[in-house]
Amino acid sequence: MSASTFNIYNASAGSGKTFTLVKDYLKIVLTSKEFLPHRQILAITFTNKAVDEMKTRIVEALMTFSAPSILTQNDDLFGQVVKELGSSPKEIHLKSKKILSKILHNYAAFDISTIDKFTQKLIRTFAFDLKLP
Repeated sequence: MSASTFNIYNASAGSGKTFTLVKDYLKIVLTSKEFLPHRQILAITFTNKAVDEMKTRIVEALMTFSAPSILTQNDDLFGQVVKELGSSPKEIHLKSKKILSKILHNYAAFDISTIDKFTQKLIRTFAFDLKLP
């Protein structure tokens, strides 16, 4: 059984929360041994707008990381991910291609949701056990 991590970020608007969340999400999927690593992550935020922004940024980052030009150009997010994972740029580039393909071919499993949607899903799942109509 592996240890799980639980991260909560609380900061004011414009402080870089989304950048940090996207970076952490990418680090998790790029180091996972799972076939579909994005299915193993629970990412929750407050608004639908934030959900859309996170999904867009993750896919855009993976597209950038997958482009051959990433190995010769300077990208802050790519540089931080490479440094924090202690991997080679080429390795992250190749893994990004695979992860991007898996997410796009299993987009329904690419689930980042709002707190409301997550709570509703839990209640629906356990409605019988909770003796709810």
